[in-house]
Amino acid sequence: MKILALDLGTSSVRGLVLDDAQPLPGALARRRVVLSVDDEGAGTLDARHYLACLIECLDELHGQGWLDGVELVAISGQWHSVLPLGADGEPLGPVLTWLDTRPEPPATAVGPADPDAFHQRTGTWWHRCYWSVRLPWLRAHTGGRVARFTGLVEYVLGRLLREAPMSMSQASGTGLLDLHTLDWDPEACALAGSDGSDLPDLVARDWRGGLRAEFGRRWPALAAARWAPPLGDGAASNVGSGCVDPTRAAVTVGTSSAVRLLQRMSTSAEATVLPHRLWRYRVDHDHVVTGAAYSSGGNLFAWAERELRLPTGRALEEALALLPPGGGRPANVRFGGDRPPGRRPAGLGELRGLGFNTTAVEMLADLMYGVCEQVVDDLVELESTVGRPVEVVLGGGAIAASAWWRQAFAAVLAPRTVGFGRHPEIGATGAALVATGRLADAVVVADIGRTDDQESATSA
Repeated sequence: MKILALDLGTSSVRGLVLDDAQPLPGALARRRVVLSVDDEGAGTLDARHYLACLIECLDELHGQGWLDGVELVAISGQWHSVLPLGADGEPLGPVLTWLDTRPEPPATAVGPADPDAFHQRTGTWWHRCYWSVRLPWLRAHTGGRVARFTGLVEYVLGRLLREAPMSMSQASGTGLLDLHTLDWDPEACALAGSDGSDLPDLVARDWRGGLRAEFGRRWPALAAARWAPPLGDGAASNVGSGCVDPTRAAVTVGTSSAVRLLQRMSTSAEATVLPHRLWRYRVDHDHVVTGAAYSSGGNLFAWAERELRLPTGRALEEALALLPPGGGRPANVRFGGDRPPGRRPAGLGELRGLGFNTTAVEMLADLMYGVCEQVVDDLVELESTVGRPVEVVLGGGAIAASAWWRQAFAAVLAPRTVGFGRHPEIGATGAALVATGRLADAVVVADIGRTDDQESATSA
């Protein structure tokens, strides 16, 4: 089947065409988007510009003939974003992304009656990352003019499709979904100050979307294509990395980084107990992904590359290879603050023990090693949910670009078996595999190899 895969990320919007889960050479359109950040903890995107970027990508693919024969559209999209809309359906401000650390509950607000039970039901916490805290904060900062709330993914799809309900995967990322009933959780909604009428409609199990007439005329090759419910980007990356059962965890480094384990969990199944420090989100109606995420990953590498005047490409890899294994200096890589359940704000990054002989490459190596080390304790917690050690598969654009970084992860995660998913498009491929019901094919498609394999993906 010919599939159009959309990757609606934090740093870029991409569209690519797959044939049997393999990207067609050249069938890629990409637009970078500007993430606005400041010292107060903002991390926002412009919704209208984001939609325009997606439309440009589809125009480009259409103009080059790549959309001809596409039968299905699969989508991987960022989790946790929220956008306030007015009565006319237009944005009342920018999109709050996962990186925004400003929302906090009022000092007089009271959280869940039973925090542990809340965590087990929703897979989340009463935390600034989730809508239970974000919606009241947004109301206070938009003068009470909000008619309803939506995610960035649902906003852009709502402009293109006849209807765009929120998928179970995206809904679980809001922190308002009961993972077992697959409906909005009453207590979480109460904390958010919502009676449900200002929240997106939830998707039905067999939902398939279709383009609005005006966009069907604009892209006639897509007029009859079916659109699958969007996957949260972390869930899609797990599938694309070939980590689709409890024996194999994915460590993914894109803009940020995460460690995750995918398990089958239908609504009627008894769930494993969720450790306090881990979250759990839905992949679809029948599967969940459990894990931990971190604010630093490829974004930290990009910062270092920009500010430290590093060598580039092969020259950088050769310089890194000359360094002894392990980080030389202790690093705090929380440049963007804590992801849940942590609550520390942005601006805490540090690297200690610098001297006049410290080189830029050594500083980069210490920071990247710090990204590796943050995964270890949470991986142990993940393993406790299945009662045994697991294999690890590394994936993501930042990992694909650096053999040194892959081997640093392998050293930190030893004695576990650590592999490298060489497929260049794990998010898009994962979304396509779920949309076509082909989870069983994920391990083969991922093309898992050794971490010292010099062959790397070319796209992030």
